[in-house]
Amino acid sequence: MTKFAKYVSVVLDVALDKTLDYGVPAHLVDQVKRGMRVEVPVRGHKRSGYVFEIKDKPAFPRVLPIAGVLSDHELVTDDLFQLALWISEYYYAPLSRVLKVMLPSSIRKGIQPKQQLFVMRAETREKLRKLCADIRGKSPGQAAVLDVMLNVKKGILLSELLEKTKGSRSPVDTLVKKGCLLLDIVRVDRSPLVDEQYFRSKAKVLNEDQECALKSILESLENHRFQPHLLHGVTGSGKTEVYMQAIQHALKAGKGAIMLVPEISLTAQTIEQFRSRFEESIAILHHRLSHGERCDEWNNIRQGKAKIVIGARSAVFSPVQNLGLIIVDEEHEQSYKQSEEAPCYHARDVAVVRGKMTNSTVILGSATPSLESYFNAKSGKYALSHLRNRAETSSTPEVEIVDMKREFEKAQGFTNFSDTLLKGIKKRHATGEQTILFLNRRGYHTTLFCRECRQSVQCKHCDTTLTFHLGENTLSCHLCGYALTPPPNECPECQSPNPMKYRGVGTELLQKSLHAILPEIRTIRVDADTTRHKGSHQKLLHDFGTGKADVLIGTQMIAKGLHFPEVTLVGIINCDTSLNIPDFRASETVFQLITQVAGRAGRGVTPGEVALQTCMPENSTIKLAAKQDYIAFYNEEIAIREMFHFPPFCSMVKVMFSGTDKNITNSIATRFREQLLQKLTSNVELNPVIPAGHAKVKDKHRFQFLIRGPSIYPITRAIRSVQDHTRLPSKVRVFVDVNPLSTFF
Repeated sequence: MTKFAKYVSVVLDVALDKTLDYGVPAHLVDQVKRGMRVEVPVRGHKRSGYVFEIKDKPAFPRVLPIAGVLSDHELVTDDLFQLALWISEYYYAPLSRVLKVMLPSSIRKGIQPKQQLFVMRAETREKLRKLCADIRGKSPGQAAVLDVMLNVKKGILLSELLEKTKGSRSPVDTLVKKGCLLLDIVRVDRSPLVDEQYFRSKAKVLNEDQECALKSILESLENHRFQPHLLHGVTGSGKTEVYMQAIQHALKAGKGAIMLVPEISLTAQTIEQFRSRFEESIAILHHRLSHGERCDEWNNIRQGKAKIVIGARSAVFSPVQNLGLIIVDEEHEQSYKQSEEAPCYHARDVAVVRGKMTNSTVILGSATPSLESYFNAKSGKYALSHLRNRAETSSTPEVEIVDMKREFEKAQGFTNFSDTLLKGIKKRHATGEQTILFLNRRGYHTTLFCRECRQSVQCKHCDTTLTFHLGENTLSCHLCGYALTPPPNECPECQSPNPMKYRGVGTELLQKSLHAILPEIRTIRVDADTTRHKGSHQKLLHDFGTGKADVLIGTQMIAKGLHFPEVTLVGIINCDTSLNIPDFRASETVFQLITQVAGRAGRGVTPGEVALQTCMPENSTIKLAAKQDYIAFYNEEIAIREMFHFPPFCSMVKVMFSGTDKNITNSIATRFREQLLQKLTSNVELNPVIPAGHAKVKDKHRFQFLIRGPSIYPITRAIRSVQDHTRLPSKVRVFVDVNPLSTFF
């Protein structure tokens, strides 16, 4: 057996639950460090992985040597490894899957920094001017290059030089050989903010509530003590200013900061605020960055060039040097939870755990905190600060509940717009103010159905109706992307010749209807259909912010963090439909959405108004959202949660099974549940197996059951035990979601 001076445990990129041991050849001993990416042999193939541990003895008598080192530095720092181990255990996911989420694919694949050639003068301008005159007749290409080089300060990128001369590289190379020019390699910064210009801003004077909240935050920050703070502030109360002043103090103390936002592409205004305040480099991380841009941002963070990170949920894994502050803005937002693939982590909870591991201060901010966070604050786990009033001159908007059943009677049929809303839009248009219309459903019509058999046109791959999109003249599935073009004229089920009928309202129809009623109104629509291209969010919102439209129509994309001082009216359309979803979070979600959307009104000098259109005007959630009374809503909802033993009074796990054969998938789910029953204690509750809310997605049938108990770990250990002793068919997949956001879908 070959003996090695050192051995390493390696976490492979493949979905394996355990580490494998390898020997380190003598020539690599000094290079190998924990967290580095290495190449190792596995069953005759070379695989990559990460050094998890360096040790003197292997766990097995015979080990193979590592094949090579793939990185020149640690990709996973010690604190991130510690966090990865916690996520792997708590969220029931292989460590390899966790590291895949932690590290951008561009870093895992070793994408190199972008480099370009830079051309500079090697002689004085006088000598080059004389040479240019001498060669102009016989070498016009070289003369053209010199003409450009004589007019640049220090130099120019080769690509720009060739663009200006409209020639080839050959004259440049000739001039380099003659000693007239120099070529040098430069690294190009692909940061999305590299060319942005911002006016410098100064810290604002805080009001009493803001001052009190900041004082509490700074107490833990200056003492290097882990402490989560819940900042409960009404919309427009100046939470961002508190964040920025806390970051300023962290930077002065030599610490780095992470700021999580629900979706970075929607919050250009947040970036603008931060860029105008801080001279320190800011790194931006979100899903619309190219691989190269993400690679450069990640390296800037790792090297300490960027001390502030702003990003969506995965930014919580940024390798920030000397981390001291983590902020989760709009902490209630569902986009912080990863639900599509393992690990199903919640960035807010991971932020709190990372804060504990690094002795960092954690700020969770929201106008409508999640019930779990507010419960933690009330029970003393989090420090609670209230911002009760709007900052500066703006005031809380007046909300009017509009009973749409009466509006339907007045219109003698269905209508999207109440008289109150239409009068409000006309009034704002006349005074040069703006309106936001919120409808959380994209498309034109939501359903196409047969008048004869009453069947709607369904997706052939999913258990859902197809949505009609007028612009593309297509019926589209919002789950799998299946499209039917053009829509059928006769029923696919009964082949009835009677014309098919459309029903339901989406943002596309809302925009067209408004144009039909008020042709002079200029509109901008922001939804998944109009924001497919990179930068389209920013452009549309910038156009609205600069007065190029009177009305902004959108889905929940426009509900978060937008600040338009000229918006004095918000219309909320069909806000009550989500209350009918059989999910224990339905009321909380609707309350949060209404409050957040209403908060977009009246953020300037002029008071704002909100028209809340509903067919359920007496519903308690609707009434409390109209009053924006979070405390009353919390007290009502937390009592219901306690009565029925839902979070935060228990821990919950959703186990989902998907497979192509409906009966086999159902029977495996049932058998799995029965085996779990034998391993769990009596204080753990298992719900029956039921079809998921979307019972079929992408040709896969889906069944699920919920588990509720006092702690997560006994539940996940039992699931692991059953999985280890159960051989599942290859066509059936098990998916474990710890603390799921939705118990229905």
